[in-house]
Amino acid sequence: MPKFPEPPPAAVLTALGPEIRVLATATPLARIFLRGGDHPVDWNSFRHWGPGSGRFDHHLPDGTGAAHVQDRGILYAAGAAAPGALAVCAAEVFQETRIIDTGGRLPWFAVFRTRRPLHLLDLTGLWPTRAGASAAIASGPKARARRWSRAFHAAFPGIDGLLYASSMGGNAPAVALYERAADSLPDAPDFHRALADPALRVPLLHAAAAIGYLLA
Repeated sequence: MPKFPEPPPAAVLTALGPEIRVLATATPLARIFLRGGDHPVDWNSFRHWGPGSGRFDHHLPDGTGAAHVQDRGILYAAGAAAPGALAVCAAEVFQETRIIDTGGRLPWFAVFRTRRPLHLLDLTGLWPTRAGASAAIASGPKARARRWSRAFHAAFPGIDGLLYASSMGGNAPAVALYERAADSLPDAPDFHRALADPALRVPLLHAAAAIGYLLA
């Protein structure tokens, strides 16, 4: 049996039950987001266009199988309680080229604190194995992971999203928040700057060195 098969029907997951990790109110999260490109967002925006290339995009394709704008939204972030969040975010966002491009698509970095507890399906332990998958859900084929995410969204209407280990970021904790978590975001972030801002040059140099990416 493969370690990372197709997901079972949502009813099977519902019967199994979720393993929930609760992130307390005021938990700091960090994200690099793109204010340019084809699908720009802001620091507190969920991407409602999809499914795209994100690992846990739970969007439903349209009748032709194509991505489109819909009610479902996704927001990816990394834990920001310890140093290294910038490197983890950069490793994930720029993984296709392994070049931290501070100009193209206008990338910004934000740190914010949640304003209510988040109830997340915990994919960092043994629960994926019990569900019929494995830790490969965070590192295996992304298209399959997206199908699992759609099954999670259907099976567990009470979850705000997913907690997983970033395979590009040294297994650091990362979250994929569903649109259900929109009310958990604060009115303003703690930190909010463009990657091209000179204040981030030295931190980005350190981040690039840590993950072995180029900095442009």
